[in-house]
Amino acid sequence: MTTPHPYSLTTQIVHADRLGGAEHGAIHKPIHTSVQYGYEKVEDLIAVFQGTAKGGFNYARQGTPTTAALESKITQMEQGLGTIVFSTGMAGICAIFMTLLKAGDHLVASQYVFGNTNSVFGTLADLGIEITTVDVTDAAQVAAAVRPNTRMVFVETIANPGTQIPDLGGIGALCAQRGLLYVVDNTVASPYIFRAATVGAGLIVNSLTKSIGGHGDALGGAVTDTGLFNWSGYPNIFAAYRKGDFKGWGLQQLRKKGLRDMGGTLSSHAAHQLAVGAETLALRMDRTSDTALALARWLEAHPAVARVFYPMLESHPQHARAKQYFRAGSWLLSFELRDADQCMAVCNRLQLPIKATGLADTRTLIIPVAHTIFWEAGPAVRASMGIADGMIRLSVGLEDPRDLIADFEQALGGR
Repeated sequence: MTTPHPYSLTTQIVHADRLGGAEHGAIHKPIHTSVQYGYEKVEDLIAVFQGTAKGGFNYARQGTPTTAALESKITQMEQGLGTIVFSTGMAGICAIFMTLLKAGDHLVASQYVFGNTNSVFGTLADLGIEITTVDVTDAAQVAAAVRPNTRMVFVETIANPGTQIPDLGGIGALCAQRGLLYVVDNTVASPYIFRAATVGAGLIVNSLTKSIGGHGDALGGAVTDTGLFNWSGYPNIFAAYRKGDFKGWGLQQLRKKGLRDMGGTLSSHAAHQLAVGAETLALRMDRTSDTALALARWLEAHPAVARVFYPMLESHPQHARAKQYFRAGSWLLSFELRDADQCMAVCNRLQLPIKATGLADTRTLIIPVAHTIFWEAGPAVRASMGIADGMIRLSVGLEDPRDLIADFEQALGGR
């Protein structure tokens, strides 16, 4: 596991490339576009293929020096053992499920998950993997769902779009007691606001497109192994990978089966953009969190708004938990109109928020939830997630909060 450095996260990341030995005195790692990597001796190439070499590259589908530099940064951020980057966050999530679970296994997951993750659960069920979704704000419900064939528990630190917060510590303790792999999607919180290793997560997922990249210009995902899970007792590790220190078995399988075989490779160009974006993570998260809280308080007081979903509001059901675990509330804010029929009109009257899907851009984004990202899930699933027809999701950007509030005032009408 990476030893914590006395410098703050921003200072560490801003200087990571330079201190890590970037070529020719560069302050950023270069973009390596080569697909093939050659060696003077064929024995050295064999060692890379067989995993006995310390470092080295063979074919870019499994990584490049540029993606490796980004992996090192994410590992540093999450204070983990190692990281694998993928073409998208969903590629990383699918790699976890598809390579670490098999037919007959059981997964316990949050009922409050990203719409595409919920869609993957249906695919897993078709492949013979059993899934139970529960209200993870209560660790007792997770405990009650565990079966003899349960292998994994999956949660999001702050659920999208309803902002529910799991009993992160309680679930972590349960997983440690039962020997279950605890997977935490930390995308909305980011490693700046919350480090999932502190609650016992074995694997941490980040959609790099969102908080870490932060500029809406590059797709990417990452899976970090914290080093806290004992892979020696996990039954689904391929025999060929049960060699050497068992702490590396999970990442080895994910890189070989999930990245190499499934091909969800992050390009060097995207890796470079995401690595540069990561340098301003703390600054962006502090600013967007402050703006989101100011806007949430304003919306909560408006008569046209029935409910506001933001963890740092005192009215949020898990507000005390948010204060316990998080240093800020993040950029995700949702609210529910009293008159659901006004959903489209309100969105259309707004001038600053961009009517677009996506999260954690520098610009505020807005989307009616039930009609778009959760339309495919159907009314029953939406009801179980607390998604009403009048729910609107915001990804709060870097605009001046006064400008955003003035825009919402004209869009929602007088008080």
